[in-house]
Amino acid sequence: MSGPWNALPRGLAAELRREQQTIAAEIIREIRKQVPEFSRPLAGQFGAGIQHGVETALAEFTELIEGARSDNPERMRVYRALGRGELAEGRSLDALQAAYRLGARVAWRRYARVARRVGLGTEQLVVLAEAIFAHIDELAAASVQGYARAQADEAGALGRSRSHLLALLARGGSRAELETAADLADWPLPWELCAVALRPDSDNRPTGGRRPPLPDLVLAELDGPEPWLVIPEPDLYLRDGQVRALMEMRGGVIGPTVPPEQAGDSLRWARTLRARPPGTSACPVDGESHLAALLLLADPALVRLIAARRLRPLDELTPKQRRRLGDTLLAWLQSDRGSAPDVAARLGIHPQTARQRLHQVQRVFGPALADADARFELEIALRARDEQGDG
Repeated sequence: MSGPWNALPRGLAAELRREQQTIAAEIIREIRKQVPEFSRPLAGQFGAGIQHGVETALAEFTELIEGARSDNPERMRVYRALGRGELAEGRSLDALQAAYRLGARVAWRRYARVARRVGLGTEQLVVLAEAIFAHIDELAAASVQGYARAQADEAGALGRSRSHLLALLARGGSRAELETAADLADWPLPWELCAVALRPDSDNRPTGGRRPPLPDLVLAELDGPEPWLVIPEPDLYLRDGQVRALMEMRGGVIGPTVPPEQAGDSLRWARTLRARPPGTSACPVDGESHLAALLLLADPALVRLIAARRLRPLDELTPKQRRRLGDTLLAWLQSDRGSAPDVAARLGIHPQTARQRLHQVQRVFGPALADADARFELEIALRARDEQGDG
C-alpha cells in the first residue's frame, strides 16, 4: 500500500513498537482528560472498543512502515465499529474525530522522540509526521463510513440486508450465496456458528426494527412467533453478557455448532428442543449436551412404536416395578452389560440389590438381552422414557 510511510526506514518500526504499550496508555489517558464525551470509566463494550481501536491503530502504523500490512478491507472493521458506536450513543462524530486528532498529536510527540534517538534527520521527521496524520485520516474515514452505515441501518438498508442473510441462513444457502449476502450485510462469514431458538416476547411487543443491545455481529430476528439468533464464533459470543441476558429472559435453546451452510439445521434442532416437554429448568439449554435427545425426537412415532414393543414385558408390573426394572436394565446397557457392582454404582444402590434386580430383568426380558439389535432398541426405548418423563 503506497503512502508516506514507505519513505521511512523499516527498522524504525521495531523501535516504535517498543513504545507501543505506553503510547497507547498515554493516548487513552489524554482522550479521557480532554474529550468530555469519553471522560467516563472505560468499561463494557465502550471501553473495549476505544482500547482496541487505539492499540490496533498503533500496531497497524508500525506494520505500514515495515511494509507488512495487507490491503484486506476487513482491517477497517474496528474503526467502522467505533463510528457505529457513536451513533448508538446518540452523538455526532465530533467527539470521535477530536479523539483521533488528539491521538495523532500524542503519537507524533512520542514517535518524534524515538526518531531523533535513532538518528532520523529533519526531512524524515517531516515524513513521519505526514505518515501519522495520513494514517489517522484513513482511520477517521472508516469511522465516518461506519457511522453512515449505521444511519442506513436505522433507515432500513443494512437491516434489510441482514434480514435477507438471516433468511438465507435459515433455509440453508450455499457457501457462495452466503458469502455474497454476508458481504452486503457487512457481516464476516465465520467458519462456524450456532442458532439460538427463543421464546416470543411475553408482552408480544414487536421491536419495530430496533434490536436490543447485542454485539454487532450477532444476528437477530426477534419479532414473530419463532424468534431466533445467529451466533458467530460461539465460544466467544455465547459468553457475552448481553447475549446471555437475552437468552435467559427469552428461554434460549442453543443449537449445535455447525458450518454456516448448516445454520438451518442448527435452528431446526434448537427449535425441536424448545418444543420438547420440559425436562430441565436450566436456561439457556445447550443443544450440544442433548444430541441423543435430538435423535430420539427426530421421529417420535417410531420411537413410541419401538418402546411399546420392546417394553411390553413390563406391562404386567406396577408403575413402581416398571420404573425400577427399567432403570436397572438401562444402567446395565449403559455400563456395557457390566457386573452387579457396576450397575449398583450407577444407580446408587447396594450390589446385592442390583444383583437381585438383574435376575428379575433376565427373567422378564430373557433372550432379547442376548440380541444386539434388541439391546439397541431397548436402550432407545428407555432413553425415550426418561426424555419424556414416562413412568
